[in-house]
Amino acid sequence: MAHKISFFLPSLAILATLQMIAAVDYTVTNPAAATPGGIRFTNDIGHDYTLQILTASTSFIWNTFQQNTDADRKNVARVSVFIDDMDGVAYTVNDEIHVSANYIQGYSGDVKTEITGVLYHEMTHVWQWNGRGQAPGGLIEGIADYVRLKAGYAPSHWVQPGEGDRWDQGYDVTARFLDYCNGLRNGFVAELNKKMRDGYNDGFFVDLLGKTVDQLWAEYKA
Repeated sequence: MAHKISFFLPSLAILATLQMIAAVDYTVTNPAAATPGGIRFTNDIGHDYTLQILTASTSFIWNTFQQNTDADRKNVARVSVFIDDMDGVAYTVNDEIHVSANYIQGYSGDVKTEITGVLYHEMTHVWQWNGRGQAPGGLIEGIADYVRLKAGYAPSHWVQPGEGDRWDQGYDVTARFLDYCNGLRNGFVAELNKKMRDGYNDGFFVDLLGKTVDQLWAEYKA
């Protein structure tokens, strides 16, 4: 009986998490459906697969950030994805993710895997804390790429560990540095994100790792 109870309780926890994720409404719209990139999105990625990735990435991000309850997370009722006829790759604003149909059309590799990684990055922007606008932009982008890295969707063209000019350079450079910091203290990125709920200062690195961010960067580079 004890074994059955121990199995039953984790099952309840998983069910509760799935119910919370299901409470978020996800939509995917393709205004660029008639363009070459919009057609490639429909044929090679698809509406249903994108919905699956939005749900899966939300679960992964909550777990990565150790956000186990509603109180830990942003109150987001709906996340909408748009495939737009635009330049660039993607951006997120007001819980809306806009992905470039031009980028989808021009991508020469496995576009489904690439856009999956892009969506993990952009979904992180939906759920992460940003220090009430005080955090360095490079750190915000680095955390989003850190999530993409840990989810297994880092593309081959990313910098290697130890590369980069400064810790808050952003994107893959900062993601690799944060991965190093998380190796020094498991859960570091989750704790850093939690601290960024109400503000930001570089002293968070000292609080969590006992060294300034410049010291950590120098040791990482060495």
